[in-house]
Amino acid sequence: MKDDVITISHIPSYLFHLTLLPSYILTIFTAVNTSFYIAKRYLFAKKSTNAINLISGISMVGVMVGSAALIIILSVFNGLETVVLNMFDTITPQIAITPARGKTFDPNTSYFNQLRKNKDVAAFTEVLQENALLKYNNKQAVGMVKGVSLDYLKNAKLDSTIKEGRFILHNKSGDNAVIGSALQSYLAVNTVDPFTELEIYSPKKDIAVNTINPADDFVVKNIRVSGVFEVQQDFDNGIIVPLDFARELLGEDKNVSAIEINLQPGVDVDDFKNEIIEKAGKDYEVRNQAEQNKSLYHILNTEKWAVYIILTFILIIAIFNIIGSLTMLVIDKVKDVAILSSLGAGKKLIKRIFLFEGMMITMSGCVLGLIIGIIFYYFQHTYGFIKMGDEVNKTLVSSYPIALKWKDFVLVFVTVGIFSFLASALSSNLSVKKIDQINQTI
Repeated sequence: MKDDVITISHIPSYLFHLTLLPSYILTIFTAVNTSFYIAKRYLFAKKSTNAINLISGISMVGVMVGSAALIIILSVFNGLETVVLNMFDTITPQIAITPARGKTFDPNTSYFNQLRKNKDVAAFTEVLQENALLKYNNKQAVGMVKGVSLDYLKNAKLDSTIKEGRFILHNKSGDNAVIGSALQSYLAVNTVDPFTELEIYSPKKDIAVNTINPADDFVVKNIRVSGVFEVQQDFDNGIIVPLDFARELLGEDKNVSAIEINLQPGVDVDDFKNEIIEKAGKDYEVRNQAEQNKSLYHILNTEKWAVYIILTFILIIAIFNIIGSLTMLVIDKVKDVAILSSLGAGKKLIKRIFLFEGMMITMSGCVLGLIIGIIFYYFQHTYGFIKMGDEVNKTLVSSYPIALKWKDFVLVFVTVGIFSFLASALSSNLSVKKIDQINQTI
């Protein structure tokens, strides 16, 4: 029977420490709960000096204003980003396939033929594009000629880009072109003139330069302009024509410059893009809308983060005002600190009290600031009381666009939380640094 007796010495050391773990947790929880309770009492209790309440209120208001400004500015940038990207969505495909080397490739492969019939594909557009010389009456300019297949017209957003005329590439009278607003303005193209056509010049391929008559070295084709589109400067310096017209002009029988794909609603673009990359191989570059407009996304994100950093510095200044508030609170509660110390409260407990005090002041301001941001979003989104332009100079949108993202709320809350903790920890350490001297004084 003696063998059945288990003593403490037989218990492994790690099991012995595990048995003590619940008591450690209970001790920590009790200390935290005590510190939080006292800090909450100090926050709402009457102070002997009104200046303490005033400084605490100013600290909270400063954090509130900074948090509200931060979430509002980030939301405005979200709205501007949405508007700008929606403008590009009208003419930028969800997925673009281009050759990894060279300018053109053959689209009549087995995989591309299968992709053309894929049920998830809403529009499969073959594109052939190249720079060419455009001439209208006595004016001329160089622009990008973009030939597109019929699926290009399946994009329902194209009509929203039309500034003048209609988006028609072919009718009973033959082929038509839609020209960008920048080119139309420079060449003074008249879309309602049925007698004057746009002349397009493209160099002939594989032909040596003819020094006697240089005009023979160019393919010249005429086309009527049916409409003017306006999206953005990079696009507005081009012209859209039927694919067959571009093939004759550029002397390209089968190859294309790109394949543009728009997907059915609900299809995940990134998943579909990765599938194309896997099956098409390394000879092609496959890009989504963000990758097609890298410079635009980079500019939008750079401006947004620059404003975030600037406002964060202002917010840090407001948060660190809490040091003065807590210092005055310690002076006001010096007797309470001495009593707590004499009752056995250690420095860690006292530090934790003032840490929670500072955190409650700043985080209350943060929460109020986020609520103000939500209220501002509602009124601006619903009523648009802050306008972007006037009746004379009308802009694309009448009022500043705004959009909320939950990530921005998390970002602001975490930013305030981190600097609030640092400021409160610093001030609590300074406040009880000479607690032994305070006890002797009392």
